[in-house]
Amino acid sequence: MLVRSILLAGASAMAVFAADASKNVTFHKDVQPILQKHCQECHRPGEIGPMPLLNYKQARPWAKSMKQQVLAKKMPPWPIDRSVGKFANDRSLTNAEVETLVAWVDGGAKEGNPKDAPKPLEWISGWNIGKPDMEVEMPVQIDVPADGKIEYTYIVVPTNFTEDKWVQAVEVRPGNRSVVHHAVFFIRPPGQKWLAEAKPGEAFVPTVKNDGQRFLNTNGGGNDILTIYTPGMVPDHWADGRAKFVPAGSDLVFQMHYTANGKAAKDRTKLGVIFAKAPVTERVMTLGALNNAFTIPPGDPNYKVEASAPITNEATMISLWPHMHLRGKNFEYDLVNLDGTSTKLFKMDQWDLNWQLNYILAEPIKLKPGMRIHIRGAFDNSPNNPHNPDPKATVRWGEQSWEEMFIGFFDIAVDTSFKDRNDFMRPRQPLPKVPVVKPSGGQ
Repeated sequence: MLVRSILLAGASAMAVFAADASKNVTFHKDVQPILQKHCQECHRPGEIGPMPLLNYKQARPWAKSMKQQVLAKKMPPWPIDRSVGKFANDRSLTNAEVETLVAWVDGGAKEGNPKDAPKPLEWISGWNIGKPDMEVEMPVQIDVPADGKIEYTYIVVPTNFTEDKWVQAVEVRPGNRSVVHHAVFFIRPPGQKWLAEAKPGEAFVPTVKNDGQRFLNTNGGGNDILTIYTPGMVPDHWADGRAKFVPAGSDLVFQMHYTANGKAAKDRTKLGVIFAKAPVTERVMTLGALNNAFTIPPGDPNYKVEASAPITNEATMISLWPHMHLRGKNFEYDLVNLDGTSTKLFKMDQWDLNWQLNYILAEPIKLKPGMRIHIRGAFDNSPNNPHNPDPKATVRWGEQSWEEMFIGFFDIAVDTSFKDRNDFMRPRQPLPKVPVVKPSGGQ
């Protein structure tokens, strides 16, 4: 009985201590620094967050909701397995930060002393990369219908660059986030014949005769990618000495994927770029492993897909960006080493179409010729998938959300002597033979 009494007394004391601790947590001293670090990038006027969280007056009405979201690990969005890989742009909260937010709410969400508040962050209105050196806006407004299938729309925008440019940061600003499903911005160098029939500055929907031609267009005619936009995407900002290359006289090709949402809408997306100020020693390229030959049977709850991309020359991997559609279930990246073994780079157990993020490696990875980037994933085409538009459908590769894609994009930094991604894919030396070993966690 004595031991039981001591334990009960100890538990009671801990409960009282926790209650007292929650009373001492205040917004300005404890909560506002967390919001600055993890939330205000999106939760401020003009950004994707539905409400601003810059000050106490704005945050207080959402206190209970904030507690629910952080306990469920829905906010900040970071839908990956934190035990696999380390990423420089990890938005997730530490356990201590979660406990602080919960204690603040449980203690009555008190404001505290405004003198305890951290210095407000300085934001450039309309941009996260800072004031752009150049803004490129669609020359035309796109009218998006209330319903129906909307083919990919392309807008060719001449840069009028009279000299080569190195882009160190780039950000996409959709004119209407509610209908922009995603957008890809390709660099079309002078003399390139892809989309030659498109008139600069005008919206263009290509006439497609077969699946191969459609895939070529989706892939940008093989041209380099400047940047990609998806919901929640962090703008690209590469380290000093690294940048993307835009040859003089190039065009930027906006590839816009719109999704009807029941209301007619208008869009005029733009992007901003910051040019490198320091000498560039490495060229950044966006590559990808993909599979476009799958057929997902009706009702299949766990249809597995794999793909690989060879590493043909020396490079440094700097980020990962997976892409699927509504039936996506999970996604993984492996690096297949020269001895045939593999290293797990990334693991997402529950795909979320609404948060397609670019995951920046905390420690870039040196890639050697002969290595491979191997991706694996699964689709849920069953009625149990709440996002599934039609469990009775046989699903193949396609551009629309009710079709599917399976792409594992990754950014690499390479020697500036490579002309483009096609040049990089051509080995400059014979590739070593790598033993075939099933990647870790194989299916």
